[in-house]
Amino acid sequence: MLVPLFQRLSDYMNSQIVGQPDLVKELLVALLADGHILVEGPPGLAKTRAVKALSSCIEGSFHRIQFTPDLLPADLTGTDIYRPETGEFVFQPGPIFNSLLLADEINRAPAKVQAAMLEAMAEKQVTAGRKTYALPPLFLVMATQNPLEQEGTYPLPEAQLDRFLLKLNVAYPEAESELNILKINRGEARGTVSAEPVKISQKDTFDARNEVLDIHMAEKIEQYIIRLTMATRKPGVYGDKLARWLQLGVSPRATLALDRCARAHAWLAGREFVTPKDVQKMARSVLRHRLILTYEATANGVSAEKVIDELIQRVAAA
Repeated sequence: MLVPLFQRLSDYMNSQIVGQPDLVKELLVALLADGHILVEGPPGLAKTRAVKALSSCIEGSFHRIQFTPDLLPADLTGTDIYRPETGEFVFQPGPIFNSLLLADEINRAPAKVQAAMLEAMAEKQVTAGRKTYALPPLFLVMATQNPLEQEGTYPLPEAQLDRFLLKLNVAYPEAESELNILKINRGEARGTVSAEPVKISQKDTFDARNEVLDIHMAEKIEQYIIRLTMATRKPGVYGDKLARWLQLGVSPRATLALDRCARAHAWLAGREFVTPKDVQKMARSVLRHRLILTYEATANGVSAEKVIDELIQRVAAA
């Protein structure tokens, strides 16, 4: 079992990213469940630092891309370059050909760039000209959005949001955590390292993913996941309130995501089986970006989180 190795990775990352345990946990869940994560929160909340800390521990290359409105798909995927000495065009890979990719402020990219990202995230490949190129076997995208500034942004379409395994809303740390952040920052300014990173090979990562898939999930837990997702499509069965709030439910991709994430959550906890609590713990991050609320719900300030909490209360776990 590789659980102790990844638990040490979790401990190391929590020592480097203080006050954001949910961000650390869900990054590891995304890594183990072979999916991508969308993080929304104000600037300065260690989103970039978290991916850098993970990349320092995982075998593979890391790259950060700052998305801007003038970005072109070729800036991301790469392009064919003419070599006059040979008279041929040679493909020059772009920054997307890295194992861990930080897509900073992804909603600032125009539609063509987002389409290129969609192909990369969904198919693990990019198309340049007439050829298609495979991305690395280990490929994880963490994209960020700034919810405070909407000028000059291009909201992600539902099809692309659905490609993200998880969406996490990051909040400000507590006062005690902020004090620890000050201490870590002073130590780094002096050139001292607070902890040595854990080293995890790509083979360990793929083996851990196989162990996650082997985690036992009882049929009643599978039925519980199905009931949750079906409730988003037929909310009237569970009350008029949900029917007034939900315009469109989640796709089968959400069912698959909830299954994989619940398994990864149980595995990280050191258990060999999934419980309803694992499903409930991951439900918010799996469902919040896939639900489409009605105008009435939006006008009354009903959030996706409130809808999911209502679902968990009304849908029986057994």
